[in-house]
Amino acid sequence: MALLETSKYPQGSVLGSVNPDLASERQTASFSVEKLTALLDGGTEQTRIRRAVGTYLQGLETTAVFDTATQEFILNTPKISAMKWWPGDMGRSATHTVVFAQLYVHGKCYGIHPFIVQIRSLQDHSLCPGVTAGDIGPKMNFEHIDNGYLLLKNVHIPRENMLSKFCEVRPDGTYVRQGSQKINYFTMTTVRISLISDEVLTPLMKACTIAIRYSVVRRQSKLKPGEQEAKILDYQTQQEKLLPQLAAAYAFHFINDYLQELLNRGYIEIQKKNFDMLPELHALSSGFKAVITQHCTAGVEICLRACGGHGYSLLSGLPSLYTKILASCIYEGENTILLLQAARFLIKCFMAASAGQPVPPSVTYLAAVKHGKCPAKNKLDFLSPDIYTEAYQHVAVRLTSSTAEKLQDLIQSGVNKHDAWNQCTVQLVQAAKAHCHYIAVKNFAETVEKLETKAGIQKIMKHLCDLFALHGIFSNTGAFLHDGYTSPAQMDMVTASYLDLLAVIRKDAVPLVDAFDFTDKTLNSALGSYDGQVYQRLYQWAQKSPTNQMSPAYETYLKPLLHNTLSKL
Repeated sequence: MALLETSKYPQGSVLGSVNPDLASERQTASFSVEKLTALLDGGTEQTRIRRAVGTYLQGLETTAVFDTATQEFILNTPKISAMKWWPGDMGRSATHTVVFAQLYVHGKCYGIHPFIVQIRSLQDHSLCPGVTAGDIGPKMNFEHIDNGYLLLKNVHIPRENMLSKFCEVRPDGTYVRQGSQKINYFTMTTVRISLISDEVLTPLMKACTIAIRYSVVRRQSKLKPGEQEAKILDYQTQQEKLLPQLAAAYAFHFINDYLQELLNRGYIEIQKKNFDMLPELHALSSGFKAVITQHCTAGVEICLRACGGHGYSLLSGLPSLYTKILASCIYEGENTILLLQAARFLIKCFMAASAGQPVPPSVTYLAAVKHGKCPAKNKLDFLSPDIYTEAYQHVAVRLTSSTAEKLQDLIQSGVNKHDAWNQCTVQLVQAAKAHCHYIAVKNFAETVEKLETKAGIQKIMKHLCDLFALHGIFSNTGAFLHDGYTSPAQMDMVTASYLDLLAVIRKDAVPLVDAFDFTDKTLNSALGSYDGQVYQRLYQWAQKSPTNQMSPAYETYLKPLLHNTLSKL
């Protein structure tokens, strides 16, 4: 395997040979990096869709009233708090948008529906009559995107501008629906799943690549007297910061494949007018959007801080990754709201399973309630996917069932069902997170089982799967100890196996991030370049900074001050 392909890593040819620390890391890889890269590139990808909606779809206040006389819909935004805010490209660029509004025909509301609305002239780009739109102003990162606001006042659009694959308004005002009204949620489901791969996983993978490569170039202190300074990745504390983030990047990559496959199957069923998969798709996309964005945002920050002072330099590439990914916890649905939506689905399915009714595939485990104990006898037992997957399942079932019981008890005691729900929301969020974590661990283990044993990929993926699972237990001991399913002694076994895995995965850390296949240009990081010439690149890039040019402020302010010969008395 070539250590540097100058066509792929053009900066390597500028600064010379690969850093010997990185070279040795790659030469000792226990698996084929090329084959792992091919495996990662095998997933499908959805096209991003622009739209103008938020989290609480039922509460949208913009209206679209059908006028049978003119065969038009008349759209109105009733007040400033109801205007569209944040849609990308709306501020200055977009000429058309898809607006979700409450449909009214003959005075009856039929719920939210999508409409194509022209907002700017195709001749001079001026705003169309009745349209008020503009840029929302500065925001954290995304300065290059003209996120906008939109307010509509008596905007007329043709009847044909209502998207009508599954429902339509006929010329006489007759409303016809073909399928479920829940189809309106499919757009957001699609967007949330595509967001995971496009906007969330990539920053975490880049951050891991930068931090891990830098950690085998940066040396500090001595592990043993008489030796040279150690690579900081050889310190267990650095491994414990970075390697769980690396394992999570792989786990979430495989979950993204799982969601994409589910989405594709759901779309095929919808084409057949079968909408049965929509509730499960909505719950999974909501839950995983929340869990993955939250985990990846924290992971990018950990990578940044693990690089010390250089991590805070824009030249590291890490600050821009952090400010970009941080917003993902809010857009396309605020995470707490999404977790509660997933929890609502969980509670419904738990009640259905308890009554012996069929439930979607992702929640069939709710019907198989087990009250046993963790069977692990020693630390090696916790490297068995069956052992840790069942532990995650037990926690997910316990949190869902206990919250459902609390909810029912409150309602039966006379508490209004809405108030009862609000009193359970913290535990509902915990249940939704546990459900998603269980699915992620289970999917990772099943994916590893299907991998070919050749090229050494399955073995290293098994190590990453074990680390991902045990890190979750290690970080949430209370959830696993709560009802005695695992004992304190077994938690010590988990800790021992978890720490052992850090040293095992450390040997392959650099090849594992190389498999993400980012070019130097894509990473745009002085710390994370393929050749490892960190300090040369930092110095070279710093020299090009405009701040190192002679400042005009010198002549105006500093020179008079420095050359002032008047007595200070």
